[in-house]
Amino acid sequence: MALKTARDKLSRAIREAKHAHAQRIHGHFQDSGDSRRMWQGIQVIMNYKTIPPACDSDASLPDALNDFYAWFGAQNNVAVRKTIPSPNDQVLCLSTVDVKRTLCRVNPRKSAGPDNIPGRVLRECAEQLADVFTDIFNISLSSTIVPMCFKTTTIIPVPKKSMVSFLNDYRPVALTPIVMKCFDRLVMRHIKTQLPPPLDPFQSEYRPNLSTDDAITTTLHLALTHLDTMDS
Repeated sequence: MALKTARDKLSRAIREAKHAHAQRIHGHFQDSGDSRRMWQGIQVIMNYKTIPPACDSDASLPDALNDFYAWFGAQNNVAVRKTIPSPNDQVLCLSTVDVKRTLCRVNPRKSAGPDNIPGRVLRECAEQLADVFTDIFNISLSSTIVPMCFKTTTIIPVPKKSMVSFLNDYRPVALTPIVMKCFDRLVMRHIKTQLPPPLDPFQSEYRPNLSTDDAITTTLHLALTHLDTMDS
């Protein structure tokens, strides 16, 4: 009798665990437009766990990385030239409503840039900051000058593999100010309104719910479909 009871409890626990696991996986695939959750669902199915890579503890590593990353722009000797807009050109003027709407859509989990202004502050205080940033953005557009604090970037080196041997084994991740990203979205929205409506179906950049992962997936699908054809 005790064996039958234990067996029933075990079977019930297995069914509940399978149901909970299926519900967890199904939750990652409900929104087909969220590629991040889809990849998380695939990782859950495969029980994929990343191993945190080991970083070099040498104190000279930051200086070496600075010199290594600065090498890419060392041969750029072209002087920066400012283009003066024509008097007949109509300068873009942003509205406070658009700026506020953009600030309200800031992802609070995004890492802050060198200005150390977190996305949560910009989102929660969008109503109070909208007027200030609207003036700053419009002055920048009318004078064709981007403030230097908007152009600064913090480079975070991320190891590409578990054992790092060379400086090229680090992938630079640039953290730009979130305010500048909001400025980019506002200007990009205006530029997209000036483009013809039909965009290339393979265009992934600057389109909602699409990213470089979608471009890679599409390319792999086309290549594998071609290889599946006989005598291709």
